[in-house]
Amino acid sequence: MGIDMRFGQCFMIAVLFGLASMPARADFQVFACEPEWTALVRAFMPDARFTTATSYLQDPHYIEARPSLIAAMRRADIAVCTGASLEAGWLPTLLQRAGNPKVQSGRPGLFFAADHARLHAPHEHVDRSMGDVHPEGNPHVHLSPDQLPRVAEALAERLGELRPEAAADIKTRYIQWRGRWNSHRADWQEAATELQGQAVVVQHTSFSYLLRWLGVEATIDLEPKPGLPPSASHLSALLSEPGLEGARAILIASHQDRQPAEWLAERTGKPVLVFPGTVTDEAPTENLAGLITTIVNGLEETMAGASDGSL
Repeated sequence: MGIDMRFGQCFMIAVLFGLASMPARADFQVFACEPEWTALVRAFMPDARFTTATSYLQDPHYIEARPSLIAAMRRADIAVCTGASLEAGWLPTLLQRAGNPKVQSGRPGLFFAADHARLHAPHEHVDRSMGDVHPEGNPHVHLSPDQLPRVAEALAERLGELRPEAAADIKTRYIQWRGRWNSHRADWQEAATELQGQAVVVQHTSFSYLLRWLGVEATIDLEPKPGLPPSASHLSALLSEPGLEGARAILIASHQDRQPAEWLAERTGKPVLVFPGTVTDEAPTENLAGLITTIVNGLEETMAGASDGSL
């Protein structure tokens, strides 16, 4: 056997051995119910493959269990969702039709973020007359500067359990993520000193965790009941609400209809602030820290303008 042939065989053996010893992360399939969880898993496993069921322009309460999502769920190694009944209208159907044993209830491949957080406003009794109310509490926990690190830690641990060969890398990336998050949190705390005691009009509870953390009060809700679109009569009644005068702005999410907020703005002179309710595909809101920073900066700018009369 010639030297070139022996060298070629040795080279191929070395390559194959190297590939076999590499952590199998590129084939790890992640199904995320909302974009925030895609962003968070990507921070820990950037080489994974992702399917995201919703976007920042969609209401995550109302998604169709379409064939492409069923196929993606069937391939998933992990499904990461919010829980707390946020996806109750479509996730059970998706899981049932996919028939993937890895991501069924009680299996490690199904991760609910809300299970690892303390939710605001739980209800002992819920019925349809109350609107879109979640008995477990407000599910929009991804915008909580304090709650999200708990979710992130639990998620990193779960990913490490599912991919033990990559567990050390995942833990390292989590520690790096946590360091960056703490740095951002310090900046948000500084902004909170300026925003403390301010008030806004909102639509739904999408931003409630962040507003509460900042000390900003949501005095009025454009929705007559959670999840119900504002009616003309309800909007007219808001004009006589005592809390309206002290509100500095009207805050809504990108997926919500702007017309009710703009109707109220025309009659009160209050600015309308529209922010994504979750991460987007573009900077600076492509991750949760960037999204929160964008919202905080927008609130600061608006409140400052309202104070000096420039709005």
